[in-house]
Amino acid sequence: MTDRIFGSLMVLLAAFFIWAAFQIQLSFITDPLGPRAFPIIIGVVLGLCGLVVLLKPDPEPEWPQLSRMLEIAAATIVFLAYGQLLPELGFLICTFFAGGYLAWRLGCGWLEAIVAGAGTSIGIYVVFHLILGLSLARGPFGF
Repeated sequence: MTDRIFGSLMVLLAAFFIWAAFQIQLSFITDPLGPRAFPIIIGVVLGLCGLVVLLKPDPEPEWPQLSRMLEIAAATIVFLAYGQLLPELGFLICTFFAGGYLAWRLGCGWLEAIVAGAGTSIGIYVVFHLILGLSLARGPFGF
């Protein structure tokens, strides 16, 4: 049943995508395909995939218990907070807390979670900022 609902939603989204593509105004200076081609192609592929899921669904999945769903919701909230706090607190601090929390929820003890958060934060910072020279969000301490 869930696959049929998901497939139906995919087909509806594909129809909306194709309809929205036809709302794009054409100018007199365009490439041979025009600006509508890519959204229409995406809509067609999405619609075909939705039809496959709709017409040939998998067996019903076993949904997690409510406690597991709450843990998934908590992890989602951590990721949303990570994205919101990243400009203010910076990469190292945000990644430390997010990585530590997620490691704890995946089964580490408190000390191991702290070490995992610190290791993840510092390791990614070293590789991406110091070695590759990519810009990461700076925190209140300038790193």
